[in-house]
Parts: sequence; structure tokens; C-alpha cells
Amino acid sequence: MSASQTSSSDVPADVPTLLVKIFGKDRPGITAGLFDTLAAYSVDVVDIEQVVTRGRMVLCALVTEPPPGLEGDLRSTVHSWAESMKMQAEIISGLGDNRPRGLGRSLVTVLGHPLTAEATAAIAARITETGGNIDRIFRLAKYPVTAVEFAVSGVETEPLRTALVTDAARLGIDVAVVAAGLYRRAQRLVVMDVDSTLIQDEVIELFAAHAGCEDKVAEVTAAAMRGELDFEQSLHARVALLEGLDVSVVDKVRSEVRLTPGARTLIRTLKRLGYQVGVVSGGFTQVTDDLKERLGLDFAHANTLEIVDGRLTGKVTGEIVDRAGKARLLRRFAAEAGVPLSQTVAIGDGANDLDMLNAAGLGVAFNAKPVVREAAHAAVNFPFLDTVLYLLGVTREEVEAADTLDID
Repeated sequence: MSASQTSSSDVPADVPTLLVKIFGKDRPGITAGLFDTLAAYSVDVVDIEQVVTRGRMVLCALVTEPPPGLEGDLRSTVHSWAESMKMQAEIISGLGDNRPRGLGRSLVTVLGHPLTAEATAAIAARITETGGNIDRIFRLAKYPVTAVEFAVSGVETEPLRTALVTDAARLGIDVAVVAAGLYRRAQRLVVMDVDSTLIQDEVIELFAAHAGCEDKVAEVTAAAMRGELDFEQSLHARVALLEGLDVSVVDKVRSEVRLTPGARTLIRTLKRLGYQVGVVSGGFTQVTDDLKERLGLDFAHANTLEIVDGRLTGKVTGEIVDRAGKARLLRRFAAEAGVPLSQTVAIGDGANDLDMLNAAGLGVAFNAKPVVREAAHAAVNFPFLDTVLYLLGVTREEVEAADTLDID
């Protein structure tokens, strides 16, 4: 036993203790019944752990040894009680409390669709090879993916992450490794990229379709991907192709934007759990401002298309939001929200998101290019944006419970 500990006092290593294990079909009253039985022998509770899987319970209680001469009677009484409840009992003598957990505490979240036994075995073996010990395993979700969390001790987070992320792609799963501790639950600002992250589309391409210049925009994009143009150069080149487009196209593009599956659930759940949520985009405020209003976002920043006399001029105004700009905006949002940078989460898919992902306390690559997956703290390669919640330790049950909360 090494999780969910409840101790009345520190127990010296040489003090006799009993590990009482009850297992069988779960039903109400088992836990209360066991401790009612033990109470007659004046034992103190050192640790408790209970697990229920598909209706089968395993309940373990680590207790101090009863007064002299009563251990045999305690054993007999517990076994008789267990039999009356159609359960099985096992009692093991020992000394002291659980052995101390090793230094280095991490939480390993594994996502699979499906999560195979082969992948689970490989992850467990790799944790052992790094010198880590699995203290606890807990299922976070069973749909839309299977998500389980391993509590690991005995190895530092960074080398553990390096070892496990290397195996993830080969195994067809996603693995996120974060340091355990209070800060994980205290991450109160989430900032997302927009194109191909919050939404399924590339906004510049939606505008280009109305301007009849999709092919030319694609050529400029390809040149940027080859490194022939930096982001700012490619942005100006692509926006120039939109010159003369009627402003009415803005509303059409807004109506064409498709949210990524799970986007509404992610944002709704984060907001109802007290998080602040923002977006930064190399796209345009004409779209992000609309998304901010529709989704109830706290922050939004992007480039702005210049409009004069009801038509796009082919220019952008103000400070360009590029790779470095996204990281600056993350810092700005965090300062405005009163959240330390170490307690922020950033989500993105492209190379221009890397500075932001690296600056955040937790950087998540969402269906990203290999170079981004390798550099980010965690990666999600499933087409559901709400799976990011599991990396934050939020269970599917908590997601569903958040839907019942009344927030105005």
C-alpha cells in the first residue's frame, strides 16, 4: 500500500503491525463493518486503501498490533466476519509503516484508443528501467479515450519524461509526465493556439477561398514551411492577396469556422473549475474576437486585418503575433490573471507555438508536427481537444459533474 494514506501517528519501523486485506464483491457497509470489527481490539489505523474494479473490492487496512494475547482472536473474528459477508480475508504480520517513497515524484498520464496490454506493459517496464516505482494507478477516463494515471516515485520528472515519450509514438499512445505536487492542481490559466488547435481550419485559407487565391496562398505557406520566408514575411505576402475583398466576407468566414471536437467541453469544464482561458493566434482578430464572445474566453489576441471603406486593404495593423509574440502574450495574460507562469498551460500544434509551449508550466502539443511533439512537455494525438483535461488530472466524472454546475 502506498496511496491515499491515513495515519493517526508516525509508527516506528520496529513496531508490530497487521495488514488486513478484504476482497470480494463490493456492497455497501463493507468498510464500516471491517472497522467496527477491528474497533473491538483497540487498534490504531496507520493506512487505508480501497479499490473497486468492475464490482470487485479490495480493501486494505494497515493497523497497529492489538494488546498482548488478542491477535489470535482478532484474526479469527475478522475471518468470521468476512465469511459472513461472503468476502475473503488475509492478515499479514509485519513491522512499521509503508517504506518511504523514493525522491522524485511524478504523474504519468497515458492515453490510448484502445489502451493495449502491450503498451501498458512497455510503459511499466520503462518506468522500472529508469529506477522509478509505480505507487498507484488510477483510471481518469474510459471515453473518448482510455486515460490512466500512474503515480511514480524514485526518479526525477525530466529523465522519466524523456524515456517514456520516446516510446509513446512506437506504442501508438500518448504519454504526459508532470511533476507531482500542489502546483498541478493550481494551474489556473490555459492559453491555446487557434488555427488547427481550437478550430479545425486555417483562417487565412478561408479568406483566400473567397478571394479566389487559395493556390497562391498555399504556395506562400509552402515557402514558409521550407524556411524560405519567416512568419512575418509569409503573413504579409498572404494577406496582400486579400486586397479588395469586401468586408462582408468576415461574417461568412466566421460562420465557416469549425470548432475542434471537444473544444466546447474543454473550455466549459475549465471555466466551471475556476480556470481562466485565452487564445493567441497568428490569424486575425476579426475571427478571434468572435470566438472570445461565443466561447466566453477571458483573453484573445491576434493580428488585425486592415479595413478601409468596407474593403480589406491587404495589410495588417499593429504588432505582429508571431512565434515570439505568442510567448509574450502568454506572459502578459498570466500577469493580468495574477497567475505565475509556472502555473500556466499552453496548447498548440505548430512550430510558431514552440516558444509559448516552452514558456508555460505545461506545454501540450495537440496533433502536432513531430518537431513540436518532441519539444513539448506532453503530446495529444487524438482528435478530441477535451482529452487535454486528463493531463490536468481531471477525470471524466468531473467533466460530467462540471456540466451540472450553475455559473453565471
